[in-house]
Amino acid sequence: MMMAITKGNSYECSECKLRYGDKATAEKCRKWCSAHHSCNLEIIKHAIKS
Repeated sequence: MMMAITKGNSYECSECKLRYGDKATAEKCRKWCSAHHSCNLEIIKHAIKS
């Protein structure tokens, strides 16, 4: 099981590669992506520009 990846001041979902400002949201995204093989709009609306 891969965890969210720290990239500078942000955290990256190891599944879809979207970045977030906090580790908890990146982990939530990674878990969703891993389980459903898709993205969740309620989670990815918190993604930040890289």
